Amino acid sequence: MTDQQQHRFERGTDGPKVIVAGIDGSQSSMRAAAYAAGLARRQNAMLALVYVQPVLSAGAALGAPVADATGELVNEIRTAAERLKDTWNVRWEFHTFHGDPYNGLVTASDELKADAVIVGASESAGHRFIGSVAVRLVKAGRWPVTVVP
Repeated sequence: MTDQQQHRFERGTDGPKVIVAGIDGSQSSMRAAAYAAGLARRQNAMLALVYVQPVLSAGAALGAPVADATGELVNEIRTAAERLKDTWNVRWEFHTFHGDPYNGLVTASDELKADAVIVGASESAGHRFIGSVAVRLVKAGRWPVTVVP
């Protein structure tokens, strides 16, 4: 048996390298981010927190500052990370994309070369008719998708 034919077991090398977690400020998305952070820590993977900012929301159409909502979300994430930095060592980045949530997460996952996508379950009743972002990501079949309730 040659060296190339011998199979050696390697511990911890086959896990995901980049985990994308979609966040929008909802409780479900924050639980998904926490789940993704734990997975990233255990796998020593990069956690990419992705917020997809609507191109033109109803609030923006009425003059409400959309950037403030993004800034608040970033501050909330940074505060949580600072609280846990001495307990857990997780490499993470925050990314903002523009568009609808599904296409934004697809773009983010492609650009960041995601190995896994973690999202929260939809909290909107209307998604029973048009389909939730999570269901659409699963149906796309391009990455392993975990939906956190």
